[in-house]
Amino acid sequence: MPTVSALEFQRKFGRFQHEAQRKPVEITRHGRREFVLMSAEHYDWLRASAQRSHRTDAAADVVIDAVERAAMDGEHKPLDDLLT
Repeated sequence: MPTVSALEFQRKFGRFQHEAQRKPVEITRHGRREFVLMSAEHYDWLRASAQRSHRTDAAADVVIDAVERAAMDGEHKPLDDLLT
């Protein structure tokens, strides 16, 4: 993601406006990330994506039961060893 200072962003707004149509532009202030400029289409996609995510504490009982009963295939046993 391109990064630009707030001062440079102000001076070259049109350039970064066009660039943000293709990919988000990170705007910094005093060396710290402050804002991200992106196209409305990209923003809409992010909002829709966030709405498709669900919190685990809001899961239906049937989903919780299925997760509790789930078992990992034996070929992935070495992954358990990484956690201990």
